[in-house]
Amino acid sequence: MRLLAPSKGLIGVDITSATVKLLELKQCNDNFQVESYAVRPLREGAVVERRIRDINDVANVLSRAVEHAKPSTRKAAVAVPASAAITKTLQFPVSLSEDEIEERIIAESDRHIPFPFSEVAFDFHCLGPAPFDEEQQQVILVACRQQDVSQLTETLERAGLEPAAVDVETFAMERSLAELRRQLKVDSDPNACVGLVDVGANMNAFHVVRGGHIVYSRDTVFGGRQLTDAIRDYYSLSIEEAGFAKKRGGLPDDYQEKVLNPFLDTVVQQVGRSLQLYYTAGRQHEVQHIVLAGGSSVIPGLAERISEDSGMTVTIANPFQRMRINKRLNIEGLTNDAPAMLTAGGLAMRAGL
Repeated sequence: MRLLAPSKGLIGVDITSATVKLLELKQCNDNFQVESYAVRPLREGAVVERRIRDINDVANVLSRAVEHAKPSTRKAAVAVPASAAITKTLQFPVSLSEDEIEERIIAESDRHIPFPFSEVAFDFHCLGPAPFDEEQQQVILVACRQQDVSQLTETLERAGLEPAAVDVETFAMERSLAELRRQLKVDSDPNACVGLVDVGANMNAFHVVRGGHIVYSRDTVFGGRQLTDAIRDYYSLSIEEAGFAKKRGGLPDDYQEKVLNPFLDTVVQQVGRSLQLYYTAGRQHEVQHIVLAGGSSVIPGLAERISEDSGMTVTIANPFQRMRINKRLNIEGLTNDAPAMLTAGGLAMRAGL
């Protein structure tokens, strides 16, 4: 079956191993307005490596997020993880219509998709003429297992939302990154490379973005949860107490030296290693700027340490900086949560497509 199509006015829903994030955008002329948002924690184990393991728990948490946010629409977009999607660029004669392209994709599915077509959800988009061959057109094909789509849409429905679009995380992030590039004033140079460091709860992801697309990625199993664990172990706290102390402060004077600095050292080393591997892979375009994202990106001192080590300017992500904000929202709270809202924001930006 085809993936669901976009809808005007959307809620972006991002489901990670640590949280459920909900963000509603409404298009206002050539910009967006943030209408509502919510972030709610998930029980450990409910989602593992971006895959839902306990749909009841996730749906209940999402339902509470919807209740808190009070969105003006129930139409929602959600994304399958990049690791679950197959993305290919194909070529077809320019004479073929979209219906004919769909027929060809179905007929040739065994060449492009590594699992039975009866289990597949797919979509495609015509990119335009193929380079060096005016009689061919480029088509991007995206496919995943139908069960992945069904699980996500069922989660939305259980929470009282209406599935309006299913995307891939990579594409959602690229939309948010396009907004960030305009803020960084590198949008005028299509060859300018921006490094994105996404420090989540359990994963540290490094991406290089060029020409509006992610051209390099590297994931490391290390994130903010490791800092929480270090606080718990060093000060003999419960995991809940450690998480609260990490966010609100009030830890002993030796926290910076004994716990925080070793964590920052590890993140900085990982960023340096990722940059090294990017260049070792033969990439010719130099990374000119680093954007820091993820729930752990606001840890005091992290941006400064990465900037000092890399020699580059480091900006903490806020995809909503140029957008209008509904007056009923807490702008300070949204700004604090913004670095972790790239996927949810990118999904909601489908409202403008």
